[in-house]
Formats: sequence, structure tokens, C-alpha cells
Amino acid sequence: MSDFDAIDSLLDSVAPEAALPAPDVRRDLRERARLSKAQVARALGVSPTTLTGWETGRDPAGTVREKYAYFLDGLATRLAVAQEDEAAAQDPATDSAAAAGATGPGGPGTVAAAAFQAGDDVESLAVPEPCVLCGRPAAQRVAGFTQHLDPAECGRAPGAADTPGASGASGASGTPGASGASGASGTPGSSGAPGTPVSGAPSTPGAPGTPSASGTPSTPHTPSTPHTPSAPDAPSTPSASGTPSTPRAPSAPRTPGAPAAPDTKAAAPASPATPRAVKRPAQPKPPTRRAFQPSNEPGDLIGQAVQAALAAHEGDVEAATAALIKRAIPDAMALLDETRKGARYDVIAHPWMPDILKKQTSRGADQIWEARPKWTRPDLPPGEHEVTALDINGAYLSALKTHLPIGQLEHSTGFGHDRRRAGVHLITPAPWPHDDVLPNPLGQRDEPGPLWVTEPTLRLLQRVSGPRHGLCDPPEIHESYTSGATENLLEKFRIALKDARDTALADEDDVTLEYVKAMYSKFVSTMGESNYNRELYRPDWMHLVRSQAFANLWMKALKAYEEGLTVVRAMGTDELHLIGDWRRVFPEGRGVTEVKVKDVYTAGAAADDDEATRGEDE
Repeated sequence: MSDFDAIDSLLDSVAPEAALPAPDVRRDLRERARLSKAQVARALGVSPTTLTGWETGRDPAGTVREKYAYFLDGLATRLAVAQEDEAAAQDPATDSAAAAGATGPGGPGTVAAAAFQAGDDVESLAVPEPCVLCGRPAAQRVAGFTQHLDPAECGRAPGAADTPGASGASGASGTPGASGASGASGTPGSSGAPGTPVSGAPSTPGAPGTPSASGTPSTPHTPSTPHTPSAPDAPSTPSASGTPSTPRAPSAPRTPGAPAAPDTKAAAPASPATPRAVKRPAQPKPPTRRAFQPSNEPGDLIGQAVQAALAAHEGDVEAATAALIKRAIPDAMALLDETRKGARYDVIAHPWMPDILKKQTSRGADQIWEARPKWTRPDLPPGEHEVTALDINGAYLSALKTHLPIGQLEHSTGFGHDRRRAGVHLITPAPWPHDDVLPNPLGQRDEPGPLWVTEPTLRLLQRVSGPRHGLCDPPEIHESYTSGATENLLEKFRIALKDARDTALADEDDVTLEYVKAMYSKFVSTMGESNYNRELYRPDWMHLVRSQAFANLWMKALKAYEEGLTVVRAMGTDELHLIGDWRRVFPEGRGVTEVKVKDVYTAGAAADDDEATRGEDE
């Protein structure tokens, strides 16, 4: 390559980037087109969490930015054309085709407007399916359940619940008769509710008919067996609960062609419906997932990756393990996306962060104190003691179950603490008076005064200062950055990793075991500001998960102390040294709820004397 070619290549790399609309416009375009995040992410070759970041403030770069801009431009053009066509004069035939089976006073325009407001959870059906509320055909599926978007179309609409008509005559195929009675054999009438068979009417539905002036179908239904038509029932007086108080009594037969008496109850103003004692027809089992997502459960992504790696390296265990560990971060993100399908909350991958959560320098740290324990008991009881160093299994894996903020952090001041929210807090901690027997819940801190701590650390301090333990005074909260939180945001992700780990332990599968360990440990360490994971930027989550691991270790130290054991040392996330019969307190094993022995050594006065004697001899 010549010098000029290199210069041209460099100039091409600094060309103006493709223009993108505002983040809220990007999301609006996708929602108006009824496209899910998973669909768009697959087309662009990114993860749904990355797309969420683009729709909440972050901008892509490079080739994928050009693809995204091309997609949004094409989407805006198609939606504009569709809007112009909709504004033009509508052809009745086109209108009926666009309805796609939707009925009722809402019309297709109402359905479309509701669908655009519903966002990702609304899916249009090519073939209408029974509504899970009323049983009538519906052309939309909301959050995995087929239902009407317009309450006026649904049989569960107020004032239209299972009310049979007064005359017993009905329009076939859901077409109401003049009396407003329900259609025979569960065919909906004018109320839109599932019809109830009238006394003496055949239970087999007839062919669609056109109601006559009297409300009786012009083409009568042919019953399966001959019978004598019974007289229509007199309307019953509904009780306070909405259930007819007395059965209908037969009345004199109506003269054919005579108009039916108007049903005053059906024409009454709509009121909130009360559950009735009338047995509803059996409803079809609603679908449990969206059409474009074949399953809500994560597949065996871990097992498939292990088998593929072993096959690619021709059974070489060491080479396959090294390859899997190298790809642990993208594989962990793929597993996270898989486990978040159909979840209640979206993972906001790139929210705005306050300055306290940003590194001061490229190699520096932010202002959050994680309360990492680094404590050794200053003095042991008199005598010689056998100390057992315990290793806490899967410390970071267990810590994934913690209260994590869902959305963008919001600032607040004051002394209150809302346990429905989570984030980071500026506190002044109380003195810790038990450093001779227990580590400080804040870790080994050299500087006094206020400091920024995480949600797990604050909750731990509030817990040990409460009436049950009373080990210190509660901390004083000055200000906070928090968001609405849930403890189960990463729970399916954690369970998938835990199950794979348990299976690997049972099968003595060291390849899978090392792969899973790399997935959750690297996932935690790179979810902050890291060049190794650009799909997730949540330094707040990273601090919270780490602090939860430290808090879990501290609670184990407290449990050992309360059970009469002597706590000698607590270090990091998984190292706890004890004197005494620890097996009556902690189960031994390799599971995430168990501990294993890391080392056994002797400490105390006799051991110190031996060391001094050996020193003198030398």
C-alpha cells in the first residue's frame, strides 16, 4: 500500500458518521412498526440489550451505526407512506380486509391505535384466535395472551357479561336479533358476551343467517333431533350479585312474525360486571409465549458450547477449556439475553450514570466503597488451636441474587431509605465496637467520615444495627442515587449457571465447571467500564454484586460467631478461618450453599513458642 493509499484509508475512517434520530424517536419508530427488540437486534447482528442502550441514549459507531441509520430511515419512510394511505379515502373492501376478523364498535382504527401504544407486547395475528376473556375471535395477542384491545369488542366489557336476551331469539353467527338476546349455542349476541343456550333451543349451532324484523333468523336452524319449540322464557330479575334470583318460567308461544319485546336489561347503561354463577363455556388454553420467541426458558447453551469446543479441538480438554474461557464474556451475554426473553422488565444496558460512578482516571477508581473484608483477629484465645480455612463456593454466583436498580438512577436527599429501590448512598457510618471478635461490616477503612456505599452494604449495616443484633448504631444517610429495584432481575441467569455447575459437579465435568466459573466471574468484573464487554455498561450493578458477595461472607462470619465458633480471619469474597466444630454450622461440599476446606493449620501460644524456640536454635 502506498503512502497516499494509507492517507485515503485514514480519511475514509474519519468520514462523517451516519445521522441518527433522537433515542426516543428510534424507539417510537420500532414500536409503531410493531417490531420487537429481538427482531431488530437479530437483523442488525447485536443483542437486545445493546439495542435498548441505543434507544435510551447511547449511539452505535462504525458499520453497525450505518446499518442502524439505514434501518431507521427505511422504517420512517414506510410508516410515512402508510400514514398517507390511511389519511386518503378508504375503500370499504380494503377496510374489511384490514379488520382481519376484528369486530365490535372499536373498529380497526381503535385496534391499531391501542396496538401502537402497547409496544413490544402486542402481536397481530394473521388468523383470529379466541379471546382469553370472552371467547370471541380476537386479532391481537397482548403479552402472550389473545384478547381484544378495545373493551367495547370484548365480552368482558362492563355491563355485557353473560346476559341472555328476553325473547330467546337470536342472530346466528354472533349477529344479534332485534331483542338483543345472545346467539344460540354460545354464539355471542349483541352484548358481545358468550351466549347461553335458551331453554328448549338446540345445542348444535346453525348456519349463519340474517335476522328478520322480529329478531328471528330468516333461515331457521335444523335441529339434530325433532323437537317442539318451547316458549321463550320470561326475564328474571337479577339479584345484587348479578345472578338471576329465580329460574325463568315458560310463557305462551309467540306468534311468528310478531316483534319481540325490547330487552330493557340489555339496553341498560353499562356498569361494572360482577362474576355470575352461570357456567362459562370451556375456554381454549391461552398461548404462553410470543410467536417470534419459541421458548421462555433458556436452552442448553452452555452444554452446546462445551460440546462444540470439544469437537473443534478433537477432544483436547485443555485446549477446549482455554477456548471456552476466552469466549466466556460474549457467551455470558448471550445467556443473559436468552434468560431475559419474556421477562417483566427490560435490561437497560447503557443508562446515564452520575459522576460518582465514573472513574476519575483511566486506571483509577470511582467513589464507591464496596466494603471488601480484609480482617484478621488481633488476639486469639489462650492456648494452641486448630484453625480451618474454609472456601465459600460460587460467591459471585450467589451474589447475583441481590436488589438491582432497573432503570436510570435518580438523585434524592434525606435520611429515609425506600427498600423498594436500590442504588448507592452517601452515609456516615457509626463506630464499630467489636473489631476484636468480628470484622467491621464496612471493611478495613482508614479514613473516617462520610462515604458512598452500595445497597447491600447499607442493608447490612441497617440489619446489624436493628433490634435483633444491636451490634452498632444505624448509619446516617445524606443522599442517594437509586431506581426501582427487584431482587430477581438476574435470577434466571443465575439459575441457569447454577444448574450447569451442579450438573458438571455430578458428572465430574471439569471443562464445563471452569467454563461456568469464567462466565459468572467475568460477567461481574466486566459489566462496568470495560473494553472487554461493550454490550453492558452498569458499574452500579458491578459494585452491588461485589458488595453482596462481601456481605454474604460477613453474614457467615456472624453466624459462626453466634454459634460459638471463633472467627480468626475473613478475606475477600470466599475466605473464612474458624476455630471450632464448623461442620455443625455449615454443610460441607462443593455446592453453592456449601463450603469446602481450603487449609488446616495450628495457631496460638504453643505454636508461637515453637517458632521462637526454632529461631533461637538457628
